[in-house]
Amino acid sequence: MALWRLHVDVADQPGRLGALAAAVGGCGANIVSLHVVGEPAEDGAVTDELLVRLPPKLAAPALVEAVESAGFPVTVVVQADAQALADPVTAALALAHCVAVDPGSAARAVATMLRAELAEAGAPPTAHQAAHQADVGVGATRARLRRGWPFTATEISQAAALLELAGASDGDRASTELAAQRVSVQLTDGAEVVLRAATAADAPLVAALHARCSPHTRALRSLSTRPVLTAAVLQQLIGADGSTSVLAVTTDGGAAIGLANLVRTGPGTAEVALVVEDLWQGRGVGTALARKLVELARTDQLTEFTAMSRAGNGALTRVLRRAGLRPRGRLEGGALCVRAALYPEEPSPSAPTEISLA
Repeated sequence: MALWRLHVDVADQPGRLGALAAAVGGCGANIVSLHVVGEPAEDGAVTDELLVRLPPKLAAPALVEAVESAGFPVTVVVQADAQALADPVTAALALAHCVAVDPGSAARAVATMLRAELAEAGAPPTAHQAAHQADVGVGATRARLRRGWPFTATEISQAAALLELAGASDGDRASTELAAQRVSVQLTDGAEVVLRAATAADAPLVAALHARCSPHTRALRSLSTRPVLTAAVLQQLIGADGSTSVLAVTTDGGAAIGLANLVRTGPGTAEVALVVEDLWQGRGVGTALARKLVELARTDQLTEFTAMSRAGNGALTRVLRRAGLRPRGRLEGGALCVRAALYPEEPSPSAPTEISLA
């Protein structure tokens, strides 16, 4: 029986997975593996990757027609092999071990993990390859990848983590210096995360963080719900413009789960922005990032934070208050404008009244 890989768009509605399984089973095919790839769309829809065994008399186009007739757009159809059935966690651990022992194998390990091929710069794709290409680099370690279906932001983040392991195992000096700046923080539920300065090598991690956030969370951070960052915005978020960026990452360094930015806007003032992945919200990540920004700002002799978000974003002022500040805000159109002195003073009786939103 032939094995095929399908990417299918599934709406965020009860019963849709059951309907998808019924459409596949109605053709006599069998779903042997299913998992979500990529990031949710703005309407909550997700892309599921299916590995499907087809009976000898069923051709792939007939299966695709049946699935799409049931209301499920199919975006990728490629033949798979038995290696696709390997447990992804076990395979990733094995590849990580190989990279730790031999850092020079990192690029090949990344290609294996993402079921892709290494491609030379400027080389045309081979007959069985489509033009889907990704360039991933961390420090001096880089990999140029090709395969027959698109790469997702999450996969690029996974690839970056594996390349970062190669740099650490190879005694990369920059990695050693960066490690000295890391601070471990215990969250309210006992879990630990690491705070560290963002670097150019973190672009894939930040892009994946942004894509994993819900449209609501993205809108509060950037006033936009788009899941994909432009190259210019991504460079700003990692501090390439000289601003300060602090990442909260998992203890294994494999994923960024929060980001704080501080940009000077005038003498003694700086605009701040925070974002925390939805699954990590309410656990103290935002507070830890805000406290780190306060520490850095005071060291840099700043005197005031400003911030802008959508109206109703009470989380922003709560986080700043937990960081020891006294945020005050006002509404301008549909935006919430917040100011917070880094050295709060008691207001004088004659001072104009401003509403505290925390």
